[in-house]
Amino acid sequence: MIRINKNESPLRPLSNEQLADIIQQATFNFYPDDEYNRFKTAYAKYFNLKPTQITAGNGSDELIQKLMLIMPDGPVLTLNPDFFMYQAYAGQVNRPIEFVDAEDDLTFNLDTILQRIDDVRPAFFIMSNPHNPTGHQYSLPFLTAIADKMKAIGGYFVIDEAYLDFGEAYEIDLAPHILQMRTLSKAFGIAGLRLGVLIGTEETIQRIQRIEHPYPLNTITLYIAIYMFEHEKMTASFIEEQRRLAIKLRNIFESKVSDIIKIYPSATNFVLTKGEAAHSLGKYIQEHGFLPRLYDEPNMADYVRYSIATDEQLDQLAEIIKNWRIQYDLSKEA
Repeated sequence: MIRINKNESPLRPLSNEQLADIIQQATFNFYPDDEYNRFKTAYAKYFNLKPTQITAGNGSDELIQKLMLIMPDGPVLTLNPDFFMYQAYAGQVNRPIEFVDAEDDLTFNLDTILQRIDDVRPAFFIMSNPHNPTGHQYSLPFLTAIADKMKAIGGYFVIDEAYLDFGEAYEIDLAPHILQMRTLSKAFGIAGLRLGVLIGTEETIQRIQRIEHPYPLNTITLYIAIYMFEHEKMTASFIEEQRRLAIKLRNIFESKVSDIIKIYPSATNFVLTKGEAAHSLGKYIQEHGFLPRLYDEPNMADYVRYSIATDEQLDQLAEIIKNWRIQYDLSKEA
């Protein structure tokens, strides 16, 4: 079964030879003090930041959990739907969580969000951008309006940019109440190594680091990440290949079934589909060797999501969709 349900990378960014050389150099018999600082320096240089603006963790999941612990008292506010782990980690630490419910088409009205902020007065507001599960990327004015509202009530705004490498880069003016969260699990292709990054002002990052582990990342993960960010052209080329696969995935669905299935525009490495025919297609694809994301949640029962695969696998997927379409059209004629 080919797994296309977790928005992972189908590719590895490094060859077996490169990995072997990195592991041979890794001083994993020592604590990784210098390696952590070297990673932050390399990451900061790649994204034109300062190392003091960065803290890292064991995946963005750990960073979400830390935010639930370290943010001021009060509820967290998020979108519904959005990344389900926001709710899970809020529950772990007994932090109240409130939601901004989506419109029927899974869009979110800015005025509704701003009103909910006024009503809830959250300690912080967290949302994914590009959005999971729709794939929509919200504009800079949209984000700025939320940031300004959160500043006005004395709260924090956390933008989870896990999929931003597939979307369009933007620059939001960093302020003490704004945090950007990123991951190396998606476009950078090292989900199994667990590495997430939180970006903010030096003042805010220092606040988060009050509960940082002495050695938040293991030596092997750090050596691999250092290698990737110290070889900028290699890594940039890998990201472009990931983006190309994302475009290919979108084009398959747009060209073959967009006239009968709602295909959500996506700035990510996945495509979201909706409707009775969408669910039929998802089941058919699952029966033919691919595992898409079929939702258990009642409000997502009509949706199916697909993430990228290799070129060869995407060609296979396109053929499966083509065969399903023939059967679908014949059934409608009958």
